[in-house]
Amino acid sequence: MDRCLLIFKALSDETRKKILQSLNAGPLSVGEIVECTNLAQPTISHHLNILKQAGVVQTERRGKQIFYTLCCGLNVLDCCSEVFNLFGVCIAAANEREGNK
Repeated sequence: MDRCLLIFKALSDETRKKILQSLNAGPLSVGEIVECTNLAQPTISHHLNILKQAGVVQTERRGKQIFYTLCCGLNVLDCCSEVFNLFGVCIAAANEREGNK
């Protein structure tokens, strides 16, 4: 499937919009995302999987926990940076955070 199509499909859901807005502040675990969104853990995990498959989020294991961050690779930036802005997600800032690790 076309990369942009996967990304747009991933962004087309209100729950995933809430997740992205939560991740705009930085890396979060599933539990932290649950707290931010007040949604059930299985629901969050399902939507995170869709976002990960689309290349919108990436994971990093820290001990037993997995943290999710916005993925700001060139394919996402080129394809839909303006769309992310509509969601209130500044992927340029997230990209800069990635560079500061």
